[in-house]
Amino acid sequence: MASDSTMANVNGRETVSPDGEPVVKRPRESVSQSALRVPKEPQNKVTVVLGAQWGDEGKGKVVDLLAMDADIVCRCQGGNNAGHTVVVDKVEYDFHLLPSGVLNKKAVSFIGNGVVIHLPGLFEEAQKNLQKGKGLQGWEERLKISDRAHLVFNFHQAVDGIQEQQRQQQEGKNLGTTKKGIGPAYSSKAARNGLRVCDLVSDFKVFKDKFRMLAEHFLTMYPNLNLDVDGELEQLKGYAERLRPLVTDGVYFMHKALTGPSKKILVEGANAALLDIDFGTYPFVTSSNCTVGGVCTGLGVPPSYVGRVYGVVKAYTTRVGVGAFPTEQNNETGELLQSRGREFGVTTGRRRRCGWLDLILVRYAHMVNGFSAIALTKLDILDTLSEIKVGVAYTVDGKSLPSFPANMDVLTRVSVDYETLPGWCCSTESARRFEELPLKAQSYIRFIEDFLQVPVKWVGVGKSRESMVKLF
Repeated sequence: MASDSTMANVNGRETVSPDGEPVVKRPRESVSQSALRVPKEPQNKVTVVLGAQWGDEGKGKVVDLLAMDADIVCRCQGGNNAGHTVVVDKVEYDFHLLPSGVLNKKAVSFIGNGVVIHLPGLFEEAQKNLQKGKGLQGWEERLKISDRAHLVFNFHQAVDGIQEQQRQQQEGKNLGTTKKGIGPAYSSKAARNGLRVCDLVSDFKVFKDKFRMLAEHFLTMYPNLNLDVDGELEQLKGYAERLRPLVTDGVYFMHKALTGPSKKILVEGANAALLDIDFGTYPFVTSSNCTVGGVCTGLGVPPSYVGRVYGVVKAYTTRVGVGAFPTEQNNETGELLQSRGREFGVTTGRRRRCGWLDLILVRYAHMVNGFSAIALTKLDILDTLSEIKVGVAYTVDGKSLPSFPANMDVLTRVSVDYETLPGWCCSTESARRFEELPLKAQSYIRFIEDFLQVPVKWVGVGKSRESMVKLF
């Protein structure tokens, strides 16, 4: 029987296939076409640093460590509700919108489309850090901002405060937001009436009309909202000129970085897994995806280009604001952790609630993110304790829970089963190698690894980048 190619033209006449359709002769594939069908391994992959608890784990320190030899450092979600503290040359820098990697003068810092940007906050943050030391000099020359990032306006922040007040009056409890306008800005984005960076740096007359419509939208919902529309527009017009040189097509920028010459690309997660809008302790969460999926949607990075994912875990647990906290210690232990760890929020200054390490919670974060390894921070805060407890299982009404519950009413009722480990009762702060840590501190780390089945790559025993002990 003749093949398809010979059937296509017999004695100069077109033939038909068994189903009656004309047989089309396909051209011979070229070598380059054949090569397209061979899957390519990505040239560059992004390394991701994410919080594995409720935030404040010390992500900034890990990012600062990895950013020293990075070519690009990115933020992919959140806004200036995040707070990262980095100590370099004994100078303490506080970052909220700027990637911590901006301190590396050889790296490009990139704020992706998934971030919501309050421009007054951005420029004020830069100015404050400039006054602290030389680390931020020339920051505008090494910062790029996605043209698709949404903007946070002053009325978003005012609405954030009003909404918190209403929750308190109606339900007797608030969400504990930072009142930085993050939730209302993401609401505008989802409602498709938000404004983006590309709108601001294009035709300002068109932007002005859209801005007035958005302000009117919020005034309709909140008649007591105190707005200075003209004043804010004048301020934004000035920011537009400063912003324009920093703006880039974020998708094209990341595509070039990922497919071009070899580069080290670092992504700095804000907030943390248990604050994720989908996977966190809803409704006491933030308004963005702080888990690994937010890297793809917040930067325009294909999943195949995500490389190593590092989870940052504090050696105990803290939480800011309200919401369930199974291992919280409202006692002397909690007060000791709070005072030794100087547990106050970078963004709000609020006192953090403290408790024992909750490995059920961290294991859940690993299920969602698939951590390659863990950075265990603030181990030195446990130095004075004679015994240390670790949460290893939840029970409700005497029944063991197989997984981390979605329902917060359930989570508030859980009883925690603890494993009690001996403390080491001596300082770890001078250790620079794993072998230099006390044997009982080494056992604590190994216990965490065995429970999670994830290796610990770094251990933090102080504030500076030099105090991050590397295990492998």
